[in-house]
Parts: sequence; structure tokens; C-alpha cells
Amino acid sequence: MTSRLLLKLWALFLALAWPAAAREPSLRVGADRQGGAPYIFVPPGADEKLVKGFEWELVNAVATRLGRPVELVQNEWDSLIPGLLKGDYDVAITGIEITPERKEVVAFSDPYLVTHLTLAVRDNEARIQRWADCVGKRVGALKQSQAAAAIEQQGKIELVTYGTEVDGYTDLLLGRIDAMLCDAPVARYYGAPRVGLRLLQEPIGRMEYGFAVAKTNPDLRERINEVLRALRTSGQLREIVDRWNLWNPHLTAEWGDAGVPRGRPVEYEAFLEAVKQNAPATRGLRWYASLIPQLLRAAGVTLGISLASMLLASSLGLLLALGRVYGPRPLGWLVVGYVELLRGTPLLFQLLFLYYGLPNLGLDLSPFLAGFLGLGLNYAAAEAENFRAGLQAIPRGQLEAAHSLGFTRWHGIYEIVFPQALRTVFPPMTNDFIALLKDSSLVSVLTMVELTKTYTMLATTYFDYFGVGLLTAAIYLLMGLPFARLARFLEARLQARMSGQAA
Repeated sequence: MTSRLLLKLWALFLALAWPAAAREPSLRVGADRQGGAPYIFVPPGADEKLVKGFEWELVNAVATRLGRPVELVQNEWDSLIPGLLKGDYDVAITGIEITPERKEVVAFSDPYLVTHLTLAVRDNEARIQRWADCVGKRVGALKQSQAAAAIEQQGKIELVTYGTEVDGYTDLLLGRIDAMLCDAPVARYYGAPRVGLRLLQEPIGRMEYGFAVAKTNPDLRERINEVLRALRTSGQLREIVDRWNLWNPHLTAEWGDAGVPRGRPVEYEAFLEAVKQNAPATRGLRWYASLIPQLLRAAGVTLGISLASMLLASSLGLLLALGRVYGPRPLGWLVVGYVELLRGTPLLFQLLFLYYGLPNLGLDLSPFLAGFLGLGLNYAAAEAENFRAGLQAIPRGQLEAAHSLGFTRWHGIYEIVFPQALRTVFPPMTNDFIALLKDSSLVSVLTMVELTKTYTMLATTYFDYFGVGLLTAAIYLLMGLPFARLARFLEARLQARMSGQAA
């Protein structure tokens, strides 16, 4: 009886465990949802977890045929390739053009979309009627894009680069640039709906999109190509293209298709309707209030990494200052070198080096750990100088007096010098924490979505940098004020304690 029960239990275990063991791992997809229509984006007015887009639909179709669930990894557009090389994900998307330069470092799938560049100008712009008219003008483009390369190759056009095309179209409306050159799909989604802009009909150049895959993963690339061929043969790829209104003459020549639509561009129409319904004229306090939960979740990330980093910065800064002021001379030289190195190089560079550079030495840090170390080590240099100033402000005679009373050197520093120095250090430490709170926005380059990144994603989705910006600024202010008040309270308590001891 017991043996039968055990056999049944083993059979049940194997029945439950075997599918899990045989299941393919997730297909990790790196993408940038900020201003990412029609590739991958969060629709205006939708929950932040609702991700849509032409490439998102396509990558899910590919993953379904591969038998693998999809895992989305958010990253900055210009960091997608570095993140792929680091191994943060298996595939990178978001309108990544296949170029000779990129093919030198990553492998690409077969093209799943062929298109061209489109020029946008203001409605009242009469000087620019074609691409050749841009000579001597200021033209915007997405940084590190084929559009930016086309402008640079022309040689007689002033290039202005942007982190998102939405920012470029905004500058175009404000008259800061004369034209905006973008991939045709982006122009159709972000340029055409903007009142005051028009798209020139002249197609410029030719470009291909593909899934970017690490060269160390040729099997995945081949499997994706097999699925893409199957999707084209079955007509599913064409249906996806039509839903997102991306058909163009290049595809007619590439695929040998007559170009007759196989359905309405329902996703494109839905995007335009969502933009219309969430236009600035329709917004009120209730609409802005609906964004608060998403911003607060991002604020939690900002606050968490800021507190952890400041704890590291203050602890390490104190040790560095003690070593410089009271340690042997060689240690003081090392501390000076550390401080000058960390203060003399940009924080953004340090974060990128920790996250993308150290893997070359075999040290692969998680996004949070890289951000924590980058912010903490950088601000430790500033705190070291704060503590040094505080320690040196205390007359050395007090330490000598403590020694004459039987205190050891370090006991005297701890009991007599440090409490007085701390009173001097508190105000600049508070200022540094508030500065660190704001500098934490830089960790968005490490695939982390914190408060500033969430703000830019919302602002580009709704074309609203002002209203969403005021809301985000208020949250930053509310995060910083309690710490400023706490610092003043602790400073007053420390002052009272020191006065009582003196009496």
C-alpha cells in the first residue's frame, strides 16, 4: 500500500515537474518604451503594464513559435546594443536599423521591415520643399540613428540630436530647428498627428530593421530567421504590418507583394484616437491625479537607491577623511588620489564604466548594485572633503588634552573631536543627499526605471512636459524636504547636547 502511494506521488511529481523542466527559458527582450511608437510603447491613457507596438506584437509572435515566454527589459535606446553585449537580454528591438557599423558588433536577423526616412517641417515653412533644401539649415534627428548619419554625410547641414524623436518634433514646433528627419514609421505616428507640422512626401534613403542578437548566440538568430520566414509565408507578418499602417513601396519590392491592404490599420487608428482623447485640452486635475501612483512607484526606486548610496557615501567618506587627517602620509596620498579621481570624472561616465565596462574584466554587476556603487563611491569623495573640513576645524589642542586625561588617540577622536565635527558636517551632508536624490536619475542608463525616466516616458507619451513636469517636481520636493527638516532637527539636538556638555 505504501509503495503504491509512493509511486503515485512520484508519478504526480514527474507530471508536474517535467513540463517545467522541458519549458524553454524566457526570451529576454531589451527595448525602450519612451517615445517608442509604433515599435513598442505604452498607449496614451493605458495602464503602464499594457505594452503594445508593431515590434512587440512581432516579437511575441516569434516567441510563441519558439515556445518561449517574453520578458521585457527596459533600457535607454542608445544603450540597447551595450546591454545586449553585456547579456542583459537575448534580443534588442525598438526600431534598430541594420547598419554596417552595428553589424560589426552584433548579429541581425533577416529584415522584417524595410522603410525610408521622412522629413518634417512646420506648416508655414516655405524654404524647405525637399531634402536638398536643408543645406545650411538646422535639422534634428535621433542620436546614433541612420537619420543622424545621413545628415552628417551630407556635410552642409547643422545636426541637432535628441534622445527621442518626440523632443525633436517639439523643438521643431517651437522654431528651434528648421526640420526633423526621422524614420518614416516614427514620422507617421509622432510627426503627422502634431498640429502645425507637415511631412514631405519625398522618401529619403532606405533602411532595414532587424532583431539584434549577440554574435555569441548564432542558434537564436537562425531560429528567429526560420520563424520570420514562416510568418511571411503564412501572411501573418503582412497582417501585423497592415494593422500598424506600415506598408510602403519598399516592402512591395522586397516581398513581391502588390501592396493591397489585408485589413484596416486598426492599431494606427487606435493610437491616433488615444492621442486625441488624451490631448492637453481634455486634461484636468483628475487626469493628472491618475498619474500619481505610477510616479510614486518610480519615486520608491529613486528613494531606495538614494538612501542606500548615501549610507555608503557617508560611511566611506568618514573613513577616507580619518585616513587623510590622522593616518600615515602614504594613506593620505591615496585618499587624495581617490577624491580627485572621483570628483574629476563625470558621474555618468562612472556609472557606464561600472555597468558596461567591468564585465570585460569578468565583474558583472546588477543594475541596482552598479547604481548603488556608482552613486555611493562618487559622493563618498564629496563627503570625505566635508568630514575633513569638519575634523580640521576642531583645534588639535583638544585631542592633546584628551590624551593627557588618559584617552587613547582614537578614543579621543570618537568622544571629543567627531561629535563637534559632525555638527559642522550635517548641513553640507544634507545638501549632498538632496543632490544625490536628483543625480539618481542617471541610473536610467542602467536599465532602471526611476522617477525621472518615468517622467520622460509619460511626457513623450502625452506630449506634456509641463504638467507632468510640475507633478514630478512636486514629488522630488516632497522627498527632499523631510530630510532637510530631519537634518536641522538633528543639528539642533547635537548643538544642545554639546552646549550641555560644555556647561
